[in-house]
Amino acid sequence: MSLINKIRCALTLGQGVLVNMPDLDPSIDPYAQFKAWFKSAKDCGIVLPESMTLSTVDEEGQPSCRVVLLKELSAEGFVFFTNYASDKAQDLTTNPKVALTFHWNILQRQVRIKGVVEKISSADSNEYFQSRGRGSRIGAWASHQSSVIASRSILEDNVKHCTEKFANKDVPLPEFWGGYVVKPISIEFWQGKADRLHDRFSYVRDGEDWRVDRLSP
Repeated sequence: MSLINKIRCALTLGQGVLVNMPDLDPSIDPYAQFKAWFKSAKDCGIVLPESMTLSTVDEEGQPSCRVVLLKELSAEGFVFFTNYASDKAQDLTTNPKVALTFHWNILQRQVRIKGVVEKISSADSNEYFQSRGRGSRIGAWASHQSSVIASRSILEDNVKHCTEKFANKDVPLPEFWGGYVVKPISIEFWQGKADRLHDRFSYVRDGEDWRVDRLSP
């Protein structure tokens, strides 16, 4: 992290840790609140502020967590991409209920989201896929995500094969790869405070509106 970004990080402490955060206006859409916090995370130089922990549950009730990247905040919700044959995708097929967590440590902020996932359209998945670097697109074809492989050389051979297969061609969207949107039913904003007297505001979906409550830390 550069000196300038370190200074920015220090200055942003005053936004919540040292200064009271005002009560959130119930009339403000939680998406707007998220966008404001996300911008603060980017502006202070946090590496990959779009990183979010995705929690799923398999058919046996075993939870799993992993970090994925937020690629879009659409009108419907939070969008990420993956291999549809991966472990996470299998969990989502069994149980579409998920949780997301964003943690921006230097700001002492978390956002916790509960919701339900749906696949996005193939057209939208393809639009994002074609924006990726060629190497990443070939990698999506070469990796059978979450499957067991005997050695890295197998993966490298797959990459070589796919590179030759798509030589001098566009790399198409694989049928087994695409995006999901997490449609939130609740969004909680958590601001760290001194003496662990944190500020917590919970938005809960209520029809077409949101109910907002302050929660005890």
